Amino acid sequence: MTREFFRSRRAKTLFVSFAAAAFAVTGGAALKSHARAEAYRNIVNNTYQHAFAELTTAVAEMDAALQKSAYATSQPLLAQLCTELFGRAMSAQMAIGELPYGNVELAQTASFVAKVGDYAAALSKSNAVGGGTTEEEKESLRALAEASSQLSQMLQDLQADIHSGTITLDDLEQAQARLAQAQETTGDAAGSSFQNVEADFPEVPTLIYDGPFSEHLSTQQQPRALEGLEEVTQEEAQAAAGAFMGLKPEIFNPLSGGDGAIPNWSFSAVVDGGEVYIEVSRQGGKVTELMNSRPVGEASLTAEEGVEAARAFLAEQGYGDMEPTYYINQNNILTVNFAARQGDVLCYPDLIKVAVALDNGSIVGFEADGYLMNHAQRTLETPAVSEETARAVLDPELECLSHQLVLIPTSGKYEVLCHEFKCQLEDGRHYIVYVNAQTGNEEKILLLIEDENGTLTI
Repeated sequence: MTREFFRSRRAKTLFVSFAAAAFAVTGGAALKSHARAEAYRNIVNNTYQHAFAELTTAVAEMDAALQKSAYATSQPLLAQLCTELFGRAMSAQMAIGELPYGNVELAQTASFVAKVGDYAAALSKSNAVGGGTTEEEKESLRALAEASSQLSQMLQDLQADIHSGTITLDDLEQAQARLAQAQETTGDAAGSSFQNVEADFPEVPTLIYDGPFSEHLSTQQQPRALEGLEEVTQEEAQAAAGAFMGLKPEIFNPLSGGDGAIPNWSFSAVVDGGEVYIEVSRQGGKVTELMNSRPVGEASLTAEEGVEAARAFLAEQGYGDMEPTYYINQNNILTVNFAARQGDVLCYPDLIKVAVALDNGSIVGFEADGYLMNHAQRTLETPAVSEETARAVLDPELECLSHQLVLIPTSGKYEVLCHEFKCQLEDGRHYIVYVNAQTGNEEKILLLIEDENGTLTI
């Protein structure tokens, strides 16, 4: 009896032990499987978010190319813009193909993007061989531009909802199921936020971009403005940093230097509750960049006063040949783009950005890479094409508001002298058209965006 009892008890103990072990193994496997599933889901969700961001960006760029194409009058520029437009449309198509609802809820959008790409390819080919563009084709471009603006804004709003959590990624994965269910029960395709893209387009997209040619091009392998200047030591660079900000040099702590297009010494300091980062070129000891993270309070200066404060600061630093072009106000920090002027010509490649805190007018940001890489006394040719002749190139629907001679960078890292025309459509939209001062061909068209925060372009 006792032996049987212990034998039974031992068997139960072994059973319980094996069962517990089996449960632990099974539970561990389940947890591991769940973790893998969750990791996979995160990867898929991130892929969808990336694809939607790519779609939003591609459609915005497609919209900008369409807006410019609609008012280009020279065949070479229109061919170039249509080639760019075709590329943006292809990018948008690829992004749609990566989305789980691509073939369900965005069918009309995909069809629209494909038509834009096909039409752009046809116009590009026609203009490349000298076929020109008919008025009907121009009207088609303008109609496509209007539709693309509406689509671009809708996608931007939708992306903002995704980022804010208003729309979850479950909506993306379950779009097809919800759509099918809605069709079975109600006979229509309502039921998903993403279907609003197909059903309704808002008015006009809000585009905020930096000033023209703000992404300075390193047109020379060596910084032209630093040619012939001596190398400075780290101590000399530290003194230059202090002089630039009107502070004692010893408060700046040396950091590791940079070896980019403009090799530099870099420093940091704590000033007025904010951390300051400053770079000084090893050749010539010129400040190339400044960032001050101090909190900026309520504005006590207007935008115009901020521009003048930036201009005065540049003059104090020896940059007296600069003219403000465009600016943006973000959180009471006014960032102003300045370009160098040589005689009657504004030289956009020679760019300096100055950020002014509108609470007290102090300088909290500075960037001079474009100026230091490109600035030199140039030999500028006399324009072969007069202002009157260049003005005749403009689309008749564009009313010319102002004109000046400018030097702009090209995609091939060269510079070209142009007539710059600021123009306006009947509905109040503004464009800037650049006409080559030697050939009379359109070189570039920019969209001008003006709001309470400043004047910007794309």
